[in-house]
Amino acid sequence: MDTNKSFKRKVITKLGNKLNKILSKTIKRRKEKPNTETPVQIPSLPPMQIPSSPLPPTPTDSTMSDKDHRTSPFCFPRAQSTVLPDPSRFFSPNLLSSPLPTNSFFQNYCLNNGTQPEYIHPYLIKSSLTSLSISSPSRYHTPAFIYQTFTADLTISSTSNPSQTHQISSYHDLSITLDLPPSLRFYLVRGSPYVTFTTLAGPTDLSFSTVHAVLSVTPNDSCTKYTLTMNSGQTFIIYSSSPLNLEQSNNSLLTAKGFSGFVRIAVLPDPSYEQVLDRFSSCYPVSGEASMNRPFCIEYNWVKKGWGELLLLAHPLHLKLLSDDSCVTVLDDFKYRSIDGDLVGVVGDSWVLKADPISPTWHSMKGVSEDGYDEITSALRKDVESLKSNPITTASSYFYGKAIARAARFALIGEEIGCKDVIPTIQQFLKSSITPWLDGTFNGNGFLYDKKWGGLVTRMGVADTGADFGFGVYNDHHYHLGYFLYAIAVLAKIDPSWGRKYMPQAYAMAADFLTLTKKSGATYTRLRCFDMWKLHSWAGGLTEFADGRNQESTSEAINAYYSAALLGLSYGDTHLAAVGSTLMAFETRAAQTWWHVREGEGLYEEEFAKENRVVGVLWNNKRDSGLWFAPPEWRECRLGIQLLPLLPVSEVVFEDVGFVKDLVQWTLPALERDGVGEGWKGFVYALEGIYDKSTALEKIRGLKEYDDGNSLSNLLWWIYSRDDGCEGLVEGIRCCWYRHYGR
Repeated sequence: MDTNKSFKRKVITKLGNKLNKILSKTIKRRKEKPNTETPVQIPSLPPMQIPSSPLPPTPTDSTMSDKDHRTSPFCFPRAQSTVLPDPSRFFSPNLLSSPLPTNSFFQNYCLNNGTQPEYIHPYLIKSSLTSLSISSPSRYHTPAFIYQTFTADLTISSTSNPSQTHQISSYHDLSITLDLPPSLRFYLVRGSPYVTFTTLAGPTDLSFSTVHAVLSVTPNDSCTKYTLTMNSGQTFIIYSSSPLNLEQSNNSLLTAKGFSGFVRIAVLPDPSYEQVLDRFSSCYPVSGEASMNRPFCIEYNWVKKGWGELLLLAHPLHLKLLSDDSCVTVLDDFKYRSIDGDLVGVVGDSWVLKADPISPTWHSMKGVSEDGYDEITSALRKDVESLKSNPITTASSYFYGKAIARAARFALIGEEIGCKDVIPTIQQFLKSSITPWLDGTFNGNGFLYDKKWGGLVTRMGVADTGADFGFGVYNDHHYHLGYFLYAIAVLAKIDPSWGRKYMPQAYAMAADFLTLTKKSGATYTRLRCFDMWKLHSWAGGLTEFADGRNQESTSEAINAYYSAALLGLSYGDTHLAAVGSTLMAFETRAAQTWWHVREGEGLYEEEFAKENRVVGVLWNNKRDSGLWFAPPEWRECRLGIQLLPLLPVSEVVFEDVGFVKDLVQWTLPALERDGVGEGWKGFVYALEGIYDKSTALEKIRGLKEYDDGNSLSNLLWWIYSRDDGCEGLVEGIRCCWYRHYGR
């Protein structure tokens, strides 16, 4: 499965650390090398808990187990939201005592009437409360977007006194169990080529209907397999654990009387697949869980019933990351179409996925050229001086977070180039700006705790779904909190006493989207935004959308996990550093796979790939070239929203120099449009600096304004830490001080 590019990536991963050591001996690029990144060992990753003690853990005491923290963790004041939906209608009562998912792959099933479909690969699945409809979706595409359309190809229901709503009886990282009381239970497992359900209350009358005409119904000798052909050109196979005895009532309806057992339904995209589906039809998964027991590694395990081996489907990123440690068989010729690329058959009930290690470095990964020290220092002094006369005036949690993270960058730039005399001013600015949000004295906004779903909301968001970009209904949590965590991590680094004092609040903010445990009594839901099957985050929260969850900015998602890793470094917490780094690495690979568009790659239709170099908003069931705030023609915004904030880790995200050239050349004509913001231009020039440092530097010097989370200091730091004229992959940037734990 390795391409030349992926092979080169692996070689660079192995040699990066050694190369950096050689370079450091032969080329002195820094006047001063701060001793800020001491290598420490990374242990295994147990479920994340929130420490209650104001004292930071030692580097060896990072398990954060319950026995280490017996007192209650810090909790922000209780919220009284008037805009959050009531989860009790759709979740089983036994689930309501624990925090609930707010950004999950099945979120539509518990919003409003619960009747919008969700894409559970490879099917769109819709509940109409008393029935469940399966769609093998058709795909529609233009140069501007790609989406899959729902058609009720097959609808399953029971005539046994159905209730008026479905119920979520359990959920896991890779699956959801959806009941249609009192008779049917559906095991909706992601990546299963079959949709499986069982009867709950003894013999049950079933109906199978379709919007198409059924042309033929062909049973096997035992009536445990039926092949349905439809006038849509589709073929479905229905398997059952005992004779189903289907009867065709009319050309769109089939019924079965008094059935008890399990039923599996699969679309047959190619006649040659029938033998494979037959072979694995008797083993079905009822749930699937993901775990992180080692840095840069995610393990999948499914609970299965029946007999034989388990057949599932892997998306393209799974196949790239599937480790040799996995005891699986890949069926290369067994493929289902998907908006995320071909889904390929994998046999096995346990997978191991490994991402290349990425270091959560405070500073640039290869150092700043001494040629730029004077220019950076001059800009830095001006930027820091402006902090005194330009206090933050916004009350928005998003824009406020960007502002404090911008100031925190000044401290690290000063540290890296030896201009440390600016740090006290930055330290004071950060303390006065961050502390009110942590102690509840900020005027106009602040963080609160919502018990209903189990998470943070803002004062502005408890009565207004649009305030703080929907933070009060769980939109964009990792974006907003990521900026806060970055600033807190830096301040805790340069002011340890302040860090010790506000460590409980910092960990509560991190736990909102980084909690790993699913134990009863947890304060926050498990991994609020990160999708363990797609391997990236969802920004969309408790808002019903026809195309499911969505995410616009992958770089802000990466920043969230990067910032959490830095917070771990500040507190000597290797567990938190490892969790943040691991999620950062997987989010990075997902961004490169699905948001970065390469013509000729074949992942997306050619007319879409030809017109786009980055996706605007990626939905579970759609790819859109537009942004929430800008039309597709504003390409500089599309590039910028996938780059901001500009950080050391940005170099890893945009390590493919050839792609960066294509992206910048695709974007540059848009800068000729009237009214293009200077801040967006800065991000375009930053990427141009990866392959043309001198041209980009001149353009940056000509800018008059910068994005509110960026600065001239940061742009100059970026340009002067670039190599001159590199090709292929940027070399040596994945070196990781705990690389040996990632293998």
